[in-house]
Amino acid sequence: MATDDSVKRRSFLKAAGGAAAAATLAGCTGGDGEGDSTETTESTDGTTQSGETEETTEESSGEGGTLTFARGNDSGTLDFQNTTSGEDAKVTNQIYDGLIEFEPGKTSLKAGLATDWSVDGKTVSLTLREGVKFHNGDEFTAEDYVATYRRFVDKEYEYFPGQEYASSYGPYALGRWIDSVEKAGTYEVTIKLGQAYSPILKNLAMFCSKVHSLKAIKEHGKDLAKNPVGTGPFKFDNWDTGNQRIRLTKNENYWGETKAKVDEVVFTAIGSNTTRAQTLISGGADIIDGLGAQSSQIVDKSDKADLLEQPGINVGYMAFNMSKFEPFRKKKVRQAVNYAINTKNIVDTIFKGIASQASQPIPESVMGYNEDIDPYPQDLEKAKSLLEEAGYSDGFEFELATFKNPRTYNPSPKQAAQVVKSNLNEVGITVNIKTMPFNPFLDYTDNYKHDACFLGWMTDNGDPDNFYYALLHPGVDRSDVPDGQNWVNPDDHPDTINTLDAAAWANTEFMKLTEEAQASYKTSERKPKYQKAGEIFHEECPWVALDHAKDLRGVSSGVEGFMVPPIGGPFLNHVSLKQ
Repeated sequence: MATDDSVKRRSFLKAAGGAAAAATLAGCTGGDGEGDSTETTESTDGTTQSGETEETTEESSGEGGTLTFARGNDSGTLDFQNTTSGEDAKVTNQIYDGLIEFEPGKTSLKAGLATDWSVDGKTVSLTLREGVKFHNGDEFTAEDYVATYRRFVDKEYEYFPGQEYASSYGPYALGRWIDSVEKAGTYEVTIKLGQAYSPILKNLAMFCSKVHSLKAIKEHGKDLAKNPVGTGPFKFDNWDTGNQRIRLTKNENYWGETKAKVDEVVFTAIGSNTTRAQTLISGGADIIDGLGAQSSQIVDKSDKADLLEQPGINVGYMAFNMSKFEPFRKKKVRQAVNYAINTKNIVDTIFKGIASQASQPIPESVMGYNEDIDPYPQDLEKAKSLLEEAGYSDGFEFELATFKNPRTYNPSPKQAAQVVKSNLNEVGITVNIKTMPFNPFLDYTDNYKHDACFLGWMTDNGDPDNFYYALLHPGVDRSDVPDGQNWVNPDDHPDTINTLDAAAWANTEFMKLTEEAQASYKTSERKPKYQKAGEIFHEECPWVALDHAKDLRGVSSGVEGFMVPPIGGPFLNHVSLKQ
């Protein structure tokens, strides 16, 4: 990767403390000498892993206080089964626990509500933790997980909230691979897979795989979107939607060893990057994210706060909606747009070094990265030639939908959209930019109303499947893709379409490779398949791959114990405030 991957170590150590910093550095670069890596561990027998881990014992300091976390957008929901948004997950991750969790600051797995697990071919066996209480006082048992699973994916379940409510993570993370989830005892769960499925344990650790209370499912139904009941270190207090503030309080009865150190956490939304940075420096916030180039410089120059950064496991891109906009169905048009857009200029002058050019869906740290693939260079004459060959020498006009506020993978979406507009104008293509708040934007793109759109992805589990299959497989059978066509009509597949595939791309060779890769437990078999899938992606261009961005956070000098998580989190129960 071309980026400067170094962490600003002095500031990081100051903010996080030596031990935590070492852990975070190891996790984000995929190796600390202790076997931590974003690559899938190869199992020669393909089957068994242990859930026993050593947990760091940290007693509650009792330091108390209110921790304020400022971000660019408010949440859209407090139900992890109702969202695909990382913005929502920042909050739900504080309230809920999963069976398996990611180590704070790393990409490796640790015990959560399950204390032990094993994978034997198509069977996953889990032993659950005893003595855990939900925030409503109910004890956690196998029945809660069975109900949680069924609520997400089982349309026959009486508490299934409906396909419009349950997010596309249901079928992607769990539903397509799991035949059944059964209670094998009060504290035993057996998951039967429909096929060998390599990412299953990592999927169980994803934000969408947390655990609801059966009692809460029955009592609240869809109102869980406003009344979350988990087992996590913080409990829901209130959501002031008018002022975009969510207040959580410390769970005094938390089962885990790392109990919250602050009394409460307030998530607040401040749309402007600059205002958010200034709020941090003035003491109005303790931690901020969603930083752009300018706002990160404001934080970096301050003696009141520190800028923490590390390589992100993410990708930013512009997707062509082939199902709606006919010119994008021609490969030469998609290639022409790739040649016309100066992604290096966007990275260098708009993102100003906080991101690197992308050539493929995965960053360098993820298994399957293909070092032989380079980003498309800007070549306007090549772009014009391809448009002429495709029958669009006079160009065309389309809408580029983008979110308003910065995201990690696209810290300056408005400015980047203007560069795209200007670049494409030079080859005769007119771009109309449509800017929307993030939550309505996701609804817009999930329903394929866009011609093209900016989107991005921060990994849920560090596995290449979480990019390749999640973002570029349409979720339909290969046999359902018409001959000679490399896209599908979402309306023809309302029950199965993977709405995360915003291009509606359906290349059967690519689909076959990603399906085969996820069905093997061996890295040596999976890796070359993803490298080949990357070559097909680069040739077929369902996206303009824009960038891989650093993860940036602004942290007040009064904060201790915060770490930038490569996956999951933020782990706010580890954070304390200096008194």
